[in-house]
Amino acid sequence: MARAETGRAGTGHSRRASRGGERRFLTPRKLLGTFFGLCLLGMGGLFVIYLMVPVPSANAQAEMQSNVYKYSDGTVLARTGEVNREIVGLDQIPKDVQHTFVAAENKTFYKDAGVDIKGTARGLFNTLSGKGKQGGSTITQQYVKNYYLNQDRTVTRKLKELVISLKVDQRKSKSEILAGYVNTSYYGRGAYGIQAAAQAYYGVDASKLNVAQGAYLAALLQAPNQYDWAQGGATGRKLATARWNYVLDNMVEQRWLDASTRSGLTFPVPREPKAAHGLEGQTGYLVEAADDELARRGVDKADIDAGGWTITLNIDRKRQERLEKAVDDQLESKLDRKNNKTDATVQAGATSVDPGTGRVVALYGGRSATEHWISNATRADYQPASTFKPIVLTSALENGSETQDGRAIGLGTVYDGTSERPVVGSDIPFAPQNEDGRDYGKIDVQRAMNDSVNSVFAQMVVDVGPAAVKRTALGLGMPDQNFPATPAITLGTMNASTWDMAGVYATLDHHGRKVTPSILKSATHKDRTVDLPDPVGDQVIDRESADTVTRALQGVVDNGSGREADTTAYDAAGKTGTSENNRSAWFAGYTPELTTVVALFGESPKDGGGQVTLTGTANSGRANGGGFPARIWADYTRGALNGGSDATFDLDVPQPLPTAPVTPPTASSPPGSPSEQPSRSPSPESPADPPSVTPTRPPSPTPSESSGSSPSIEPPPDGGGEQPPEPGGSPSGEPDVGQGPLTGR
Repeated sequence: MARAETGRAGTGHSRRASRGGERRFLTPRKLLGTFFGLCLLGMGGLFVIYLMVPVPSANAQAEMQSNVYKYSDGTVLARTGEVNREIVGLDQIPKDVQHTFVAAENKTFYKDAGVDIKGTARGLFNTLSGKGKQGGSTITQQYVKNYYLNQDRTVTRKLKELVISLKVDQRKSKSEILAGYVNTSYYGRGAYGIQAAAQAYYGVDASKLNVAQGAYLAALLQAPNQYDWAQGGATGRKLATARWNYVLDNMVEQRWLDASTRSGLTFPVPREPKAAHGLEGQTGYLVEAADDELARRGVDKADIDAGGWTITLNIDRKRQERLEKAVDDQLESKLDRKNNKTDATVQAGATSVDPGTGRVVALYGGRSATEHWISNATRADYQPASTFKPIVLTSALENGSETQDGRAIGLGTVYDGTSERPVVGSDIPFAPQNEDGRDYGKIDVQRAMNDSVNSVFAQMVVDVGPAAVKRTALGLGMPDQNFPATPAITLGTMNASTWDMAGVYATLDHHGRKVTPSILKSATHKDRTVDLPDPVGDQVIDRESADTVTRALQGVVDNGSGREADTTAYDAAGKTGTSENNRSAWFAGYTPELTTVVALFGESPKDGGGQVTLTGTANSGRANGGGFPARIWADYTRGALNGGSDATFDLDVPQPLPTAPVTPPTASSPPGSPSEQPSRSPSPESPADPPSVTPTRPPSPTPSESSGSSPSIEPPPDGGGEQPPEPGGSPSGEPDVGQGPLTGR
């Protein structure tokens, strides 16, 4: 009995001793020590993490930008790239707009160390407990998340964000961090960064935002889609308005906004969403031309594709619209592409240049860049035909060339205009046909230019020398490709684009100063600005030579094959051209203020393409340069000059020479047959009849007569001079049925 009691007593003592031991172990001092120990351990761990976690390179998404293309007036033409972002410096964002973001997201931004410990702890707890979205991040932390990390909701990513934010705050200024934040954040409507957002919601650049608009964009960052005025519904609008007020009230609290100004602000309702600018229509052609020129200025294609460029074009938006309308009115409205096989092959291209500055102010690349990938404005796979003849005359004047019998070549110089007349003085036989085999007999150069007489310019290119003519052409801006120095070049048998020919004719228009067409007004990137040379260069031909050619081309418009381009609305000069087999038709012309080249190309719609004839276009017979191209040119030029212009050519040309009689042209026919062509009055600038003129249809030249030329003559190439079209499209009113291949008109 005693033992039992003793045992019980012993047990009670043991329990009391145990409780006392626990009390002695969990003393306040020990608890405090444990707490500090854990804190030190945590701090040590954070310090290790701080040392081990580097500041990484920017993630690929953060640096992706769109390229922004603008018209010359600054309005946006297009944006390209996977991400709609254009990074802008903080100096391009108004100060009060900067403050709206700080007021919305992180009022202590300018004072804190880049992190919010309490907010970060709360975010970690929410993540671990599965309560959803993290919260409490500073602007620095959000910038780090956007720029260096990703949007993953993990503890690891949150710890990295904390460490990197501390380091970034030490290494970067607050301005750099804020700029990075507003440029990397997503605002909805596919807009990344404040510049894209300003355009998407208010149609202005970030530099033009006011404080009310800035407050709305800052409010959007909390819930971009829900707060979008156009798609958030009544609830979304209510929340957006409340958030907007919250931002402005915080600005007043921080003394960034005067209370009286705040009270006068009304909610800035954003505009309705618009589809992103695509590359359909002419846009794709314009963007391609700008990119190509940027590449010629030394920017790698990879750098362009990487984005971040703001590229302003010289394209005048109104003139561009006028050119598109002229093509639609004068060509497309007349075509039946679905049911007419010829109409289905027609491609139109044009380039328009300000000759005083070299700026490309309008360009037509085709029906749509999404339907026809090749730009008809810049393609150089068709022959420019007789638009090359003025270059032959230019070279003759510039080199002081003479005819075979020693007469100086000028507008009044008389040549033999007989069709298929073998040239004299060439080692390479050449005897081109005039259009429809017309014989012109004695004809001066002005008249030969008006009617595009092949036989005259074939002899002229021999008189000047093909090599000399080629040098002149290259100096004027013709591309050095597929360009043999032979007599046949007088028919424009090399390849060239409307862009190339616009440069050549603009140089003539600018009195002989070299004009290199340029579509770029400026090209800037956050890392560089491209240095663009002046499109107008040095004098490449004498002014008198250039102006004399202009005088000749005025005759083409006034009295020759280019009469469809004539109007009292402006002073004009120009030249028609139609290539072999009617595969291309051109009109290159200019006024004192505008140089424009329009061309039609016959292109097979079958796979692989290929050049085909334009004859039969819109059921109007031969589609020569004096038809559709000249009409498009005239319609566009009138509109581009706002209905017309009083400007006249300021020409430095020699005084006109005495008039000389010329032989009326005749159709090719047996000797003695009467002419079927009406007599035409002689050119007012023709000189007195020279002492000797090469006779009509001379016999094949002997070696002595041709200065060493072979007595044998190669078969003549097809071709002929170009006549102005009559109503209905057929030149000179003659039927087009049964016409053979035609070259160089």
